[in-house]
Amino acid sequence: MRSTLTLPVAVPVVTVRELNARVRTLLENQLETVWVAGELSNVKKAPSGHWYFCLKDAEAQVECCMFRGRAQFLDFRPENGQQVEVRARVTLYEARGQYQLVVDEIRRAGLGALYEAFEKLKARLDAEGLFASGRKRPLPGFPRAIGVVTSPVGAAVRDVLTTLVRRAPMLPVIVYPTQVQGEGAGAQVARAIALANARGECDVLILCRGGGSLEDLWAFNEEVVARAIAGSAIPVVSGVGHETDFSIADFVADVRAATPTAAAAAATPDCAALRAEVDARGRSLMRALRRAVEGATQRLDHASRRLLTPAERLARYRERIAQCARGLRRAAASAQELRRLALARLSRSLAHLDPTQVLGRGYSIVRDPDGHVRRSSAGLEAGAALDVTFGEGGAAVTVRKPR
Repeated sequence: MRSTLTLPVAVPVVTVRELNARVRTLLENQLETVWVAGELSNVKKAPSGHWYFCLKDAEAQVECCMFRGRAQFLDFRPENGQQVEVRARVTLYEARGQYQLVVDEIRRAGLGALYEAFEKLKARLDAEGLFASGRKRPLPGFPRAIGVVTSPVGAAVRDVLTTLVRRAPMLPVIVYPTQVQGEGAGAQVARAIALANARGECDVLILCRGGGSLEDLWAFNEEVVARAIAGSAIPVVSGVGHETDFSIADFVADVRAATPTAAAAAATPDCAALRAEVDARGRSLMRALRRAVEGATQRLDHASRRLLTPAERLARYRERIAQCARGLRRAAASAQELRRLALARLSRSLAHLDPTQVLGRGYSIVRDPDGHVRRSSAGLEAGAALDVTFGEGGAAVTVRKPR
């Protein structure tokens, strides 16, 4: 019996680059974004702005990279030995074949519970309608006074006061001092808001503090502060932290400003801008007034040119009378000429009927002794006497023999 020889199947050969690319794709497709807790070590910030560090615990470690676009939002500076939690994507750095985490967010360890408490309170207050836009009130355009609820020391109050003095130096400012960080800060902030309402000294209230971590800003995430803002009869402008920071107070306040300086700007009219607007409107009004005066002057000039002095009016009347006289004379002459022409036509017509005109053409008029014109010879007898008239002269004749 002949034996069958089985040849091995050829396995395709891949390059290292191809292998690492396949592994990177597998890691990125199979593993979702994860939160990982650990200790920072070997922390480095590259000139490009990217951060590189190792995240480790007692039994393992993993290399991490946080690119500049995400690192700019950090609210603290990462340092060796810090316990943190990172939100990251698992990938492979193909050039070295090293798996790593690409970090999108870093927070200090233990903040997860704070974030959870923040989200729960936010959802509950939102369900109650405390964040509804319909309950938010407009800020007064020209307040009588500005109230500021903040710490009496620190950069925030200085920034606010500087902005208020620059924009509206005539407005009185009342600071209601309070602790803004640490144990009991939330209750103090709420009492300061209540005090401002009880005293009724201001028309708008600025609630502010400088930037910081989630723990630093936690007083403004407490329910007691949210209830105090919602119950305030005075409109509240919230300017807590930096532009990227959001607190429960921001959602409840009538207006949320990105920074304390922005809150001061939102609460006050810009007097310099108002003066510029008044000046511009004044110039516009003067131009309109000048155009109206010029138009009225022109109309007056036109009207004055139509007005006449008594002498001018009398001269015009005389000219009109003279024109009428000339017209009458022309009309009389024309009528006289028409009558003359009519008379001439009648004269010519009568001339045709004038017997003397007929006699001038060789005809004669014959009358009997009684003066009757004889139109025929009938009845005439021999020896009858007749009178003959010629075109020039006449003669007495006797009939010799009638025919």
